[in-house]
Amino acid sequence: MAESARIAVDAMGGDGGLAVILDGVARAAADRPELSFLLVGDEAAIRAALESQPGLTGRVEIVHAPETVASEEKPSTSIRRARVTSMGLAVDAVKQGRAGAAVSAGNTGALMAMAKLSLRTIPGIDRPALAALLPSLGANDTVMLDLGANTECDARNLVQFAVMGAAYARTALDLERPRVALLNIGTEDLKGTDIIRDAAQRLRGAAHLPMAFTGFIEGDRLSRGEVDVIACDGFTGNIALKTAEGTARFVADLLRRAFSSSIRSKIGFLISRPATKLLRDHLDPNNHNGAVFLGLNGLVVKSHGGANAAGIANALKLAGKLVEDDLIRRIGDDLGNIEARAA
Repeated sequence: MAESARIAVDAMGGDGGLAVILDGVARAAADRPELSFLLVGDEAAIRAALESQPGLTGRVEIVHAPETVASEEKPSTSIRRARVTSMGLAVDAVKQGRAGAAVSAGNTGALMAMAKLSLRTIPGIDRPALAALLPSLGANDTVMLDLGANTECDARNLVQFAVMGAAYARTALDLERPRVALLNIGTEDLKGTDIIRDAAQRLRGAAHLPMAFTGFIEGDRLSRGEVDVIACDGFTGNIALKTAEGTARFVADLLRRAFSSSIRSKIGFLISRPATKLLRDHLDPNNHNGAVFLGLNGLVVKSHGGANAAGIANALKLAGKLVEDDLIRRIGDDLGNIEARAA
């Protein structure tokens, strides 16, 4: 099997522990027979856990890592221990060409710091961005970036985020010409800061790229499915993401409380169970699991720390798809085109 089809997995990261990670690997292996996996972590523990996963025989290789990165560990500390931790060695496997992508459900800050230091950025990219798929009312999910990697950005950064997000959407969502928008406080051309307006002007001049810039979008339209990619600075994006997630949990809790308030409500819940299940599945973060650090010279996918086996499998399959579609080359080509046109 080709090295490019191999995914390095931080087997010790995440809240669910090794058993959940390996269950997710087994599900991904069953769905994607072209993938193989590099399991990084405590070798003895991994070998013992693999005894209950016969489907992974011949599909995995183990790299021993004596230590793990704690969930609250500072990025500066984790960088110093990168050569002995499961997270650090998983990222290093991408750098060394032993794997096409790395996937971890561990400490986000530590993973970003290790990935930036080890892989560096693609030529022409000033800063990497964290991109994720958000559920929407449209035919597909919506790509949003940056979600916290960069708290302050200039117009050039926002343009790069938009271009990277469009390249990601073409791969992850199978779109030929993704619709791209900048998150702003209004849709009128005069709204927003000078930085956002400058970025919009530059993107309007990028009609030659395989993306369609639609202008600005407001926070209340994030999940309407009107655009495929939403670009913003990491400070704004992280607040928008957490607000959306909190609102989803708030609505779910309200429904749960309402359906349990009386006998009549409980009967109504039984009648509406198919609809509530559809809502729950659509909002379940495990079904949209896998945030990607875009702009690096290597693919790194961040899984939710609390992801279940299905969520881990989705993150692994996403990583495999990005490797097969050569996302890094796509981003480099698009950036080269926009820089050449600007010059």
